[in-house]
Amino acid sequence: MDKVCAVFGGSRGIGRAVAQLMAQKGYRLAIVARNLEVAKAAAGELGGNHLAFSCDVAKEEDVQHTFEEMEKHLGPVNFLVNAAGINRDSLLVRAKAEDMISQLHTNLLGPMLTCKAAMKMMIQQGGSIVNVGSIIGFKGNVGQSVYSATKGGLIGFSRSLAKEVARKKIRVNVVAPGFIHTDMTKHLKEEQFTKNILLGRFGEALDVAHAVVFLLESPYITGHVLVVDGGLQLTI
Repeated sequence: MDKVCAVFGGSRGIGRAVAQLMAQKGYRLAIVARNLEVAKAAAGELGGNHLAFSCDVAKEEDVQHTFEEMEKHLGPVNFLVNAAGINRDSLLVRAKAEDMISQLHTNLLGPMLTCKAAMKMMIQQGGSIVNVGSIIGFKGNVGQSVYSATKGGLIGFSRSLAKEVARKKIRVNVVAPGFIHTDMTKHLKEEQFTKNILLGRFGEALDVAHAVVFLLESPYITGHVLVVDGGLQLTI
């Protein structure tokens, strides 16, 4: 069976690190982002026969078309990583409805739609899915109530889906990072947060990527949430 993996959000941050690891391991990759040129640049850096696709994950027709194009050019997708995510920090009383909706669409509806599309290919051959969540999804955080809701919902969705598709040899897991050096955290003053991290530092995208690949390739793990936070959850 060919190893074909779609990485949504694969052009930057954690998704990009996942793609780099998987390319080294011989997977054929579909790098998916909203901006096609950015996706092409990321795919080009990997070398080999990796392809780029643009997709609005909040639109089912767009998601379905993207998977059809992946199958046409790469073969059936049997591995899926949902690493795309956004946050719009705000106290709920000040939050704008459009910011709430955009987070729900990207962080929760998007993975639902990509998983649904992937099922149609995996149902015949089996497969593995890893959704990238956050410890905020079960710990919560001031100013991130909406973001927390999307990531908490992603955990519930993933564990329920794992029950639905296990009989078809499809596994679904979640990686829940803590503070990781990405675009999402670059505005933070690291020294204000590391006192609560047992390992004393923010993580790197590659730290999370190793966990994602581990779950993708672990044949007897499904419905699991793997926390990658340097020990932060033990102190908050």
